[in-house]
Amino acid sequence: MHLTNLEWVSLLWFLGSWIGYGRYSGLKSTHGQRLQDALQMYIRRWIAQVGQRDNRIVDTSIIANIERNATFMASSSLLIIAGLVTAIGSTEKSLSLFTQLPFVRFDPQTWEVGLICLTLAFAYAFFTFTWCIRQWTFASILIGSVPNANQPHDERLEQSLGQVISLAVYHFNMGLRAYYFSVALLTWFIHPLVFMLATTWIVLVLYRREFHSRTLKALAAGL
Repeated sequence: MHLTNLEWVSLLWFLGSWIGYGRYSGLKSTHGQRLQDALQMYIRRWIAQVGQRDNRIVDTSIIANIERNATFMASSSLLIIAGLVTAIGSTEKSLSLFTQLPFVRFDPQTWEVGLICLTLAFAYAFFTFTWCIRQWTFASILIGSVPNANQPHDERLEQSLGQVISLAVYHFNMGLRAYYFSVALLTWFIHPLVFMLATTWIVLVLYRREFHSRTLKALAAGL
């Protein structure tokens, strides 16, 4: 693979930004300043209410609605992967189809590297969303195992339920993050510098929404 030094730097910048932001977000979680941290408090309140209800229809409906979103994203990822694999297998036809677009590089190697990176990103998203679906399935089973209000309280079961739900939310966010960074990958076909700028912009967007969004303030106001 004969890439220029600038192209290698842009790819390393992309990978480092993706991994680095994930690590940074995880470190900041210890201070309780993330969107997911505020949501975690509501998850605890939800679990506390589960044991007080004999009828769990509301809880199972909530899980079914959330799980449906993950299923949709996983299906979309699979369809996108199929399209990208098809494009990789017909590089010449794809290049001839998009040659009229302005500001786009159309050498075969650049095209193939970009498509492979996009395929890997959506493959990661697919596996993350499918794991999220399984975790919501585990959560629904645990909800069915929570004792009723007139039965002895099981704190360990509630802790396990809270951890499973938190992990499901976490992996859904990780899958969505792959979609965000795939948008930056589209600029690979323009220029490596534009690719690096787009990657940086995606990191800033994610940071603002996770740490300084109005949604976070609204959730924190209810705690």
